[in-house]
Amino acid sequence: MNLALAAEMCKRFEGFRSKPYLCPANVATIGYGSTYYANGVKVTLNDPPTTQEEAHVLLMHELGHTYLPGVLRNCPGLILDERKCNAIVDFAYNLGTGRLQTSTLKRKINANDWEGAKEQLMLWTKGGGKVLPGLLKRRKAECTLLD
Repeated sequence: MNLALAAEMCKRFEGFRSKPYLCPANVATIGYGSTYYANGVKVTLNDPPTTQEEAHVLLMHELGHTYLPGVLRNCPGLILDERKCNAIVDFAYNLGTGRLQTSTLKRKINANDWEGAKEQLMLWTKGGGKVLPGLLKRRKAECTLLD
């Protein structure tokens, strides 16, 4: 499965930071939103900076080895539609596969209810009880891949 669309969305909405930082959830993060390295070691604030190239390789590893398998475990029919799969891989990268696993979004996807899936995606736009403009844009971009 080609995950180029998911990678571009992740890069666009996560942004790049060479030095480790604490994300809004207070988790050490580096590159394009990575919280773990390819070897399974957690990112720490004491880690050395990364390059954009290294961050891209790490992002592709995470998408292909963590998020794609998690998405397909929950929504196996997505293997047949690369665009839709990329949208949900981006969602999972942003929120985790656990959120997908317990969501109405998963039920809508598995029922091929794409309008319902878009409605469900648009419910995931808040942080701290407020609609966040970046999350709103991200969910809209994911919705365009479900058409």
